[in-house]
Amino acid sequence: MTRVRIDLFLSLDGYAATAEPTPENPMGEGWERLTAAYVATRTFREMVFGDTSGTGTTGIDDSYAAAFFEGVGPEIMGAAMFGLHSFPDDPNWKGWWGDNPPFGSPVYVLTKTAPRPSIPMEGGTTFHFRNAAIEEVLAEATEAAGGLDVRVGGGISTAREFLLAGLVDHLHLMIAPIILAKGTRLWDDLGGLELTHTVTTEVAESGTIHVNFTR
Repeated sequence: MTRVRIDLFLSLDGYAATAEPTPENPMGEGWERLTAAYVATRTFREMVFGDTSGTGTTGIDDSYAAAFFEGVGPEIMGAAMFGLHSFPDDPNWKGWWGDNPPFGSPVYVLTKTAPRPSIPMEGGTTFHFRNAAIEEVLAEATEAAGGLDVRVGGGISTAREFLLAGLVDHLHLMIAPIILAKGTRLWDDLGGLELTHTVTTEVAESGTIHVNFTR
């Protein structure tokens, strides 16, 4: 059965995205601090950087990094995560992810503008652009999933939209032991998620708190 999954990085004070993104720094100030423990894992280094040397951390963070890649088919992301807002007039822009994006599946990019033609990439990723209700895009992604899960990859505004609509079956938070004090908050208007989902927590060696909400 296909589930809708979200994995998010969060600060202790509840910010899931940092402030002042730029084309050179699309994730904004502080993103490296939020993601440091995840990027340091052996699985991330192998899956994203192609590092097969066996370097990188193991333990709890690495087990969650491995689970991140398991059982997932199509991905849904917002226009900002793809980079449309940074390069709105460049018809040749193919996103932040390089020639061989780490998805290996259809990726549905939500946009408020006229959809662009689909972009096939190396490694099995094809970016599709959809100006439609999230329920409609999710239905298309679910059909394409073939029984695998659908991940809502972000950014934070897209994730909140799916959470507010009650469409998320599993939310995994990686809470870094840092204070950002600015950015975009996750929890506004989302009170009560613990009433519809079972909550588990686990603290990694890095100090990262892994919190899971499972319907």
